[in-house]
Amino acid sequence: MSRPILRHLLKAVRRHRRLLAGVSAAAAVYCGLTALSPPPPPTVAVLAAARDLSGGSPPAARDLRTVRLPTGVVPAGALRPGSDLTRRVLAGPVRSGEPLTDARFLTPAALPPGQFAYPVRIDDADLTSLLQVGDQIDLYAATSTPGDAATPLADGVRVLALPAARASTTGASGALVVIAAGREVIARIAQASANARISFALTPDTS
Repeated sequence: MSRPILRHLLKAVRRHRRLLAGVSAAAAVYCGLTALSPPPPPTVAVLAAARDLSGGSPPAARDLRTVRLPTGVVPAGALRPGSDLTRRVLAGPVRSGEPLTDARFLTPAALPPGQFAYPVRIDDADLTSLLQVGDQIDLYAATSTPGDAATPLADGVRVLALPAARASTTGASGALVVIAAGREVIARIAQASANARISFALTPDTS
């Protein structure tokens, strides 16, 4: 390097020595803090609700998202990505962003042997406000034909869940009630729901 250029650089350094000293000090502080800062805590990927969900039905893929939580705050029974939820019915409403756990779903132990969770749309939504989870009800199908008597569909089926009402995108009226029933009863209810209005009567709990 030629002497004129070297002298020019030395003058520049003297002229900006305070600035250079400040930059060096800041770099030293940053390096020190980086060395002393603990590494980020390990995280675990879990499933969470992508939006507010009502109970009484299995969540669809669009209802779920994956979030990463620190290992120490992951709730017990948290569901991991890849869990099969196609046949697991939500027992109640879930808020958007809430991690999903096994406790949020109806478990096989909650169903009597040979029975399945089935959502029934009751024609009069106001009537469902009388129900509580665990109630036993008789179900009836009624048509609009004058003189036709209501048809009994099921006796003493147990209420498993009462999904929160939400705005319908299909124009459907009434309210959903999730019951425990056998295959034959479910088939009978499904057939009647296509052509009749479903109602219920509370029955004494004889268990």
